[in-house]
Amino acid sequence: MLELLKVKNVALIEEVELEFCGGLNILTGETGAGKSILIDSLSFVLGGRVGREFVRAGAEFAEVEAFFRNDDEEILIYRRHDNQGRSVCKVNGKTITISMLREISAQLLDVHGQHEHQSLLDSNRHLELLDRFCQEELHEPKARLLGNIVDYKKLQQYISELEKVDGNEEQLEFYRFQFKEIEEAKLSTDEEAELSHRKLLLVNSERISRAAHGLVELNIAGILANAAEFAATIAELDPSQNQDAENLADLHAQIEDLSLNFARYAENLEHDPAEIDEIEARLDILYRLKQKYKKNIPEILEYYIELQKKFEVIESNREEKVRLAAEKRELEKEIGRNCLIMSKIRKEAAERLSAQIAEILRDLGMSDARFAIEVSRRKEFGTNGFDRAQFLICANKGEEIAPLDRIASGGEMSRIMLALKTALANYDNIPTFIFDEIDAGISGRTAQQVAQKLAVLSISHQILCITHLPQIAAMGDANFMIEKSAQGERSLTHVHRLTEDGVTTEIARLIGGAQITNTTRLAAQEMRRQAQNIKEISRISGR
Repeated sequence: MLELLKVKNVALIEEVELEFCGGLNILTGETGAGKSILIDSLSFVLGGRVGREFVRAGAEFAEVEAFFRNDDEEILIYRRHDNQGRSVCKVNGKTITISMLREISAQLLDVHGQHEHQSLLDSNRHLELLDRFCQEELHEPKARLLGNIVDYKKLQQYISELEKVDGNEEQLEFYRFQFKEIEEAKLSTDEEAELSHRKLLLVNSERISRAAHGLVELNIAGILANAAEFAATIAELDPSQNQDAENLADLHAQIEDLSLNFARYAENLEHDPAEIDEIEARLDILYRLKQKYKKNIPEILEYYIELQKKFEVIESNREEKVRLAAEKRELEKEIGRNCLIMSKIRKEAAERLSAQIAEILRDLGMSDARFAIEVSRRKEFGTNGFDRAQFLICANKGEEIAPLDRIASGGEMSRIMLALKTALANYDNIPTFIFDEIDAGISGRTAQQVAQKLAVLSISHQILCITHLPQIAAMGDANFMIEKSAQGERSLTHVHRLTEDGVTTEIARLIGGAQITNTTRLAAQEMRRQAQNIKEISRISGR
């Protein structure tokens, strides 16, 4: 809750420090005394925008501090704005951005008045408010839905990744063409070298044939045979030459084998011009492929294997995608079932909540009001299902029911908010509410009913309420007086907490105006006693 508010150099306020209690805090004062300045100060420290007149005339800057305590958590928000338009905001001494401040503030305090109805005018929050009323009923299907959505997003991401691997159809068709072209070429790693060698032999076959026949005709083997016989004779006569004679005999045997080989080689030589043409045609195919793919033959074969693997992966992926598509359809059905369950719970709760709010509005002087919560379906589902909720109101007889922001006045809006907050008192997690002149356009019995509803709401929430009605002021757990006085050439706004006698005096002023008589003071004392009795009964009964 908001425990402390410090305001310095804001409009007509020079310096004010207020300590609030945990129940119903009432702020009263004459029209123009500066009650709206306090609301503007609170809005500012919570991240609201301000105009040029926000900084007090003659001051260099305005600053506001707000101290909140919720359970064991303490939050000190500080914001400063100078007359050059520069702003600084800190939370617990750490500088943060305005957007961060607004996120934090949204969980601490809600302002409702003639010009600020964030919760009610923001249709995005209507579903959140309705869900609070649903309580435990929504927990299980919502938890299942959140799990489904996590799985669904993972599935979508996986499918997306598989689609990236597949590539587009045009690219795949190009890969298929390349694969077929390389496959039909029937390439092998050593083919080009073998063909080049074969072509070289065929082109030079006549020269090779002449050389081979010439080699045979030299009859080197015959010469070496004669030489070997001479050497053998020498070895017989001189054994010391045995080794050389044996070597010469071995050499003769080798040369004889080589001569026979060359003779057979010369006999088998062919010269086939048609084969040369075939080889050249084949080499031309290999050359064009190398030029086209800018790779050599082994590299082209590696690329072929890569394409083969790619197609295998794509085929596998497509089978996987078929499986995943089926899984996605089943998951969408499960999501749809949970969304329908949540929608049914919400529609039933919407009827109950609408009836409660309509009944409270009648107590608050809007006897002809009709309130409804329309639960409709979005095109797409999200973490809250596929529902959207919108609050509708018909404030007067003969009018059509329509969204709040189209027909509700400021005073009606405040009472609608009070009715909503009363109905949701046990479910709303925002600890502090501010009602700015919630009494606009009401009096008598309705004013008393509004006062009682505020007292009930203050049992579970801290309330700050600016009012002109004595019935509401009498319900205060802490009452503050806002006054404006002239000091020299300038006017200043002061705020102070009233004593019990001061509360009675202020209630008397609200009853009878500036002239306070014994009659109005007695009436004020009686109103205060009745209010305290009503509060005590409300706190015992909780209603």
